Amino acid sequence: MTRGPTWFNITSLVLGFSFLYLPIVLLVIYSFNESRLVTVWGGFSTKWYASLLQNEQLLDAAWVTLRVAFASATIATVLGTLAALILVRSGRFMGRSLFSGMIFAPLVMPEVILGLSLLLLFVAMGTARGFWTVMLAHTTFAMCYVAVVVQSRLVGFDKSVEEAAEDLGCPPVKTFFLITLPIILPGVIAGWMLAFTLSLDDLVIASFTTGPGATTLPMKIYSQVRLGVTPEINAVCTILVGLVTIGVIAASLVTKRQQVQRERDERAAFGADG
Repeated sequence: MTRGPTWFNITSLVLGFSFLYLPIVLLVIYSFNESRLVTVWGGFSTKWYASLLQNEQLLDAAWVTLRVAFASATIATVLGTLAALILVRSGRFMGRSLFSGMIFAPLVMPEVILGLSLLLLFVAMGTARGFWTVMLAHTTFAMCYVAVVVQSRLVGFDKSVEEAAEDLGCPPVKTFFLITLPIILPGVIAGWMLAFTLSLDDLVIASFTTGPGATTLPMKIYSQVRLGVTPEINAVCTILVGLVTIGVIAASLVTKRQQVQRERDERAAFGADG
């Protein structure tokens, strides 16, 4: 006999989600505040968004953040997908434990240690810190998250589809791009979105690996918050929340569409066989 949700469960969920999302809702609401005091409501206004367009420092930091997030997420998705393929398809090989440990180490390693180790590496190499060092650092810790997501997708993959394509004369590389990749694409997209989001809000690692001219938006916001929160910060944070929300919804729609199309193709294939 199944029981419905109890009042305790409902109350716990409401309190939990309120704790997580109510501050974000308040941030969005107060970004439209007329008053410069962020804790005093002075009426509805969009002037802080107009003022944000004149704040070159915040706009430059936002542009750097988006470029770093896009580049690091793309590279991390490629490397993470390859790592997941090796872990799932290569079986047991010499150094597998070391390889998997190095891939998944950033998942459990404190960001302070990871940022400091990358800083020491760049200093030892004599690399000038800036955009590229931040991008490489974000790629390093985001790659493991992509590998986890894609690996979970590959575990339940039906290899007979690939074997059928290869039996029909399709080369392995072409089989991957025409058969394997479209099937695991929802996982790849999810991994890219996760890596993009992690890069957007990273503060600790970027603080260690950045240099002149490569100040990210979280670093800029943190430096200004210490002097006091301004409505412009609420406005730029609201825009970031909106961008992430749109990206997640778009990725969900694409994933759902591909899943529906794959189910249609499978039903058509079974119907043709019948």
